[in-house]
Amino acid sequence: MTDTDNRRLLRQLFDAALAVAQPSQCLHHFLPPPVKGRTIVIGAGKASAAMAAALEAHWPDEDLSGLVVTRYGYAVPCKHIEIIEAAHPVPDEAGLVAAQRILSLVQGLTADDQVIMLISGGGSALLPLPADGVTLADKQAISHALLKSGATIKDINTVRRHLSAIKGGRLAAACYPAKVVNLLISDVPGDDPAAIASGPSLGDATTCKDALAIIDHFSIAVPPAAREGLASGRYESVKPDDKRLQNVTTHLVATPQRSLEAAANAARAHGVTPLILGDSIEGEAREVGKVMAGIARQVVTFQQPLPTPCVLLSGGETTVTVRGKGNGGRNVELLLAMAIDLAALPGVSALAADTDGVDGQSEIAGAIVTPDTLFRASRLGINALDYLSNNDGHGFFQALGDSVITGPTLTNVNDFRAILIR
Repeated sequence: MTDTDNRRLLRQLFDAALAVAQPSQCLHHFLPPPVKGRTIVIGAGKASAAMAAALEAHWPDEDLSGLVVTRYGYAVPCKHIEIIEAAHPVPDEAGLVAAQRILSLVQGLTADDQVIMLISGGGSALLPLPADGVTLADKQAISHALLKSGATIKDINTVRRHLSAIKGGRLAAACYPAKVVNLLISDVPGDDPAAIASGPSLGDATTCKDALAIIDHFSIAVPPAAREGLASGRYESVKPDDKRLQNVTTHLVATPQRSLEAAANAARAHGVTPLILGDSIEGEAREVGKVMAGIARQVVTFQQPLPTPCVLLSGGETTVTVRGKGNGGRNVELLLAMAIDLAALPGVSALAADTDGVDGQSEIAGAIVTPDTLFRASRLGINALDYLSNNDGHGFFQALGDSVITGPTLTNVNDFRAILIR
C-alpha cells in the first residue's frame, strides 16, 4: 500500500466515526411523543443546532418552539427553533444573552408541559451565565486559565458548574414541574451525563469544596466574591436527589464508543483488523503519544497484541499544559510526540483529530503522521522537538501540509485516534 492509500484509509475511518454521530442519523430514535401541554426545545453545544434540525425533521406536528445556542459557524437553519451562535471555548456576551433567554423560556411551566434539552460538548462555554457576584469577564479569565493549566475536562467542568447560575442541574430545576427529556451527545470520558456541557440538566455530585480545591491546585486566580461563594457553599449546585429533578429522563444519542465501533467496522471492510484500545483515554497528550508509540512498536516488532495489517483505535480527551507560545491542541501534540518517539518506524501511520473539527483553539481538527514525517520536516529545516517544546503541533503539521481540516462537523464525540500498522 502507498502512503496515499494509508492516508485515504485513515480519513475514511475518521469519516465513519463522524457519520454515525451525526444528529440526523441518531437523534430521532430517542424523541419523546408530544404531550398535552407545550413542548419547548432548548439546548447548547457544538451539535445543538444540528440536533434541533434533526428533531424538527421528525417531530409529528407544528406545536414546537425553543432556542439553542451553538458555536460560531455551526448554525443549521430551523423553522420553529431559534438558533443563536456564540463563542467557544472562551465565552462571550452572545452566549450570556442566550443563556439568560433560555432560562427565561422555562419559567412558569406546568406538569402538562415538556422540555426537550439538546446538549452536546461545548455547551459549558456556550451557556456562560455567571453566579451572583461573578462577571462574564471573570468567567472568561477563569476559563482561559483553566484551559492552559493542564486540568482535565472533569476538573474544568467542576469549576464551571459551581460558578454558574444555569449549570450543575440548575436549568432542569428551573423547568420543574414540567417533564424534562435530555438528549445528549457525549464528548466526555466515561460518558457521565452530568459532565457533558457541565450538566445544566442533571444533578451534580461534586461540591463547592471540590471546585475550590481545583482552583487552588492549579493556582487559578478568581475574584474575592467567587472564592467567598465557594468557601461558604453559597454556590452549591443542584444535587441528584433534588425533588425538582424527579421528572427528568436522559438518553445518550451518540457516544465515542459507538463512533469507534463504526470505524472498526470500516477497517474490517478494508481487510484491516481493528483493536479498540479504549474510548476514555486521558492524560498529558505528549505522554499518551509516547504510550501509543510503544504499543505500535510492539505490533511491528512482535505482532502483538495483534498481527498486521491492523489499526489501533482510541478516543478520550487528553490535556496539554501550555508552556510555550503555541496554541496547544491535544491531538496534534499527541501525534507530534508519537512521531518523535517512533523515529520513522516503517509501516506506521496515524490520524488524531477532534470530532468537532476544532483541536484546541485552532480551526483545524487534527493531523496525520506517516513514517517519513520527521524526514520531510528535516528537509524543510523544521525541528520537531522545538515545536513540541513550544506546544506548537499545529504549526508543525501545517508546515508539512498534514493538517486535517473538516470545517464544522456538527457533532462532537471527543477525540478520535487511529494508528494504522502494515
